Amino acid sequence: MDRPPHRVLIAIPAFQEEQTIGQIVSALRRRFPYDVLVVNDGSTDATSAAARSAGATVLDLPCNLGIGGAAQTAFLFARDRGYEALVRIDGDGQHEIEDIPRVLEPILAGKADAAIGSRFLGEAGYRGSIPRIFGIRFFRSLVNLFTGYRVTDPTSGFFAINRRLIEFYSRHYPSDYPEVDAYILMHRLGAGTAEVPVRMYARVEGKSSITTFGAIYYMVKVTLSFLINAIRRFG
Repeated sequence: MDRPPHRVLIAIPAFQEEQTIGQIVSALRRRFPYDVLVVNDGSTDATSAAARSAGATVLDLPCNLGIGGAAQTAFLFARDRGYEALVRIDGDGQHEIEDIPRVLEPILAGKADAAIGSRFLGEAGYRGSIPRIFGIRFFRSLVNLFTGYRVTDPTSGFFAINRRLIEFYSRHYPSDYPEVDAYILMHRLGAGTAEVPVRMYARVEGKSSITTFGAIYYMVKVTLSFLINAIRRFG
């Protein structure tokens, strides 16, 4: 396989993903000439060992920091080692790795600072539960109203960013459920964004970390963040 023209890191925050992480890492290493980093977010199962056996670089966090803390650890790693681009995917099999080139293309071509994979673009479509779809549409309205971005999938965890955002996110990144809050940060930075169609599947193993209480807390927290941002912008 030819040497890649850019230094790209594929980053996977993972918590209790021993059933899937090894398969995902192996598939990534067969398919792409990019480095693979797994941030083991305090798992008590064999997530770390499975990822290492499959050939990933693994960072073991001493405790569970949550998805935002694990992702920021990956940004710090990418910043300090000079990566030009980073792709973030889940460790539970929900994201289609064959769509990585599609997400990377706007970044490597210099068309955007961030490219977000959307499950609502393209022909595949997405069918989720009524509460999940409601939440996505609610956050979509907030993002579109207060940032000027036009997004269809604001809670997507499948994205690519360039060196500029790697450096920015290594210092500033939301600690919990960060995807929607990240639009506020990108807006303040004046970052350019793009959406591309991707396929997403049901979780292969385990269950979502977002409980009913967590979902309510998340919606209130993000709404307040957007309102504060709007006051700062227009006040």
